[in-house]
Amino acid sequence: MASTGLTTGASPLAPASSRTRWLQLSLGLVCMAAISSPQYVWTLLTRPLAAKLGVPLPELQVTFSLLIILQTFFSPFQGSLIDRFGPRRLIAIGTLLSGLSWVLAAQAGSAAMLYLTYGCVGGLGTGIVYVGVVGLMVRWFPDRRGFAAGMVAAGYGMGAILTTFPISASLASRGLDSTLWMFGIGFAVIGFLASQGLRTPPLAEDRPAGASASGEGASRAQYRPSQMLKEPLFWLMFAMMTMMSTSGLMVTSQMATFARDFGITEVVVFGLAALPLALTIDRFTNGLTRPLFGWVSDRFGREHTMCFAFALEGVAMALWLATRDNAVLFVLLSGVVFFGWGEIFSLFPSTLTDTFGSRHATANYGWLYISQGIGSIFGGPLAALMHQHTGSWHPVFATAIALDLATALLAIAVLKPWRKRFMAARS
Repeated sequence: MASTGLTTGASPLAPASSRTRWLQLSLGLVCMAAISSPQYVWTLLTRPLAAKLGVPLPELQVTFSLLIILQTFFSPFQGSLIDRFGPRRLIAIGTLLSGLSWVLAAQAGSAAMLYLTYGCVGGLGTGIVYVGVVGLMVRWFPDRRGFAAGMVAAGYGMGAILTTFPISASLASRGLDSTLWMFGIGFAVIGFLASQGLRTPPLAEDRPAGASASGEGASRAQYRPSQMLKEPLFWLMFAMMTMMSTSGLMVTSQMATFARDFGITEVVVFGLAALPLALTIDRFTNGLTRPLFGWVSDRFGREHTMCFAFALEGVAMALWLATRDNAVLFVLLSGVVFFGWGEIFSLFPSTLTDTFGSRHATANYGWLYISQGIGSIFGGPLAALMHQHTGSWHPVFATAIALDLATALLAIAVLKPWRKRFMAARS
C-alpha cells in the first residue's frame, strides 16, 4: 500500500468510546431534527411566499434549489473545516445559521432577498450540520455504519414530524412572517444547545467494520478526498445518488402543487386535512427508512438493499400517479414513496466509508453530498418548468420513476461487482 500513498491499519474502539457513542448519536439526532424543517416544510410555505412576493412557482422554487445547492456544494470545504477544528464549534455555527435563515426570510420583500436568506444562509447552515453529524457518526460506529448514519439522517427526515402541523396551524393563525421568525428562533436555540456536547472519537482512526452477512467487508485503505476523486467508482456512486436525489427532491419540493392539481388539498382523510397528514406520514417513513435500511444493509449488503429500496420507490410512484384522484391512496402511497427514497442518506455514506475508509469520512462525504445539490436543480425548478411547458405531471413522474428503476439496476448489476473487485484489490 505504500506505493499508492494510502494508509492502512485499524484499532478497536476504546471502552470510553463504546460508553459514550450512544450519547453522541442522540445529540447528533437532535441537531439534525433542528435543521430539518427548512427543507421538509418548504412545500407548506410555497403558496404564502408566492402570494407575498408575487412570483410564479418556477421562480420561487429557485429558493429551494439554492437551499440544497448551498447545503451540498460547499460541503467538501465544510467537511474539511470540521475535520480541522472539530465538530462542536462548526456544527454550533451551522445550527445558528439555519435558524437565522428563517428569521431573516420573514423580512424578505423580494425573491432576491428570499434567495439570499432562506436559500443561501439556510443552505450553508444546514450543510455544515448535516455533513458534520453524518461524518461524525460513521466514525463513532465503525461496526454499524449503516444504522448510525441512518439514525442521524432519520433526525433530518423525521424532525419535521414535530413541526408540520404546528407550522401549518401557525401559518393559518399568525401568518407567514410571524411563523418564520418564531420557529426560526426555536430551531436555532435547540440545535445550538445539542451541538455543545458533540466531540470526535478518542482515537485518530476507527477500526473498519467487519464483514457483513453477505460477505462484504470494509477497505482498510484510508483515502483522502484528492485520492478518492480520482477513482471512477466514486463517480458511479455520485451519479447514482444524483439520480435518486432528483426523484425524491421533485416530490419534496412540488408535492403541495401537484396535490392541489390532483384535487387533494381540500380533502379530509381520517379526520385530518389530506396534505398535512400526507406530509406528516412522509416525515415518519422518510425517517424510519434510514436506520431500518441502514441496519438491513449492515447485515445483507449495501447493494442488495439499494436495489430493493430504489425499485420500491419507483413502483410506489407509478401507483401514486395511477391512483392520484383517490385521496386515501394519495396519503398512504406518499408514505411508501418516501420510505423508498430516504434511505439514500444512510446507504450512500456508509457505502462510501466502507469503500474509501473512515479517517477522512466527513470530507469525503462532503464531495458525495454535492450530488443532492445537482438533484435539487433537476427536481426543483427544472421539474416545475417541465410541468409548466407540458401542462401535465405525467412526464415529470415518468422521469422520476425511470431514474429510480435505473439506479436500482445499477446498484446490483454494476456497483456490486465493481466495488467487490475494488476492495479486494486494496484489502
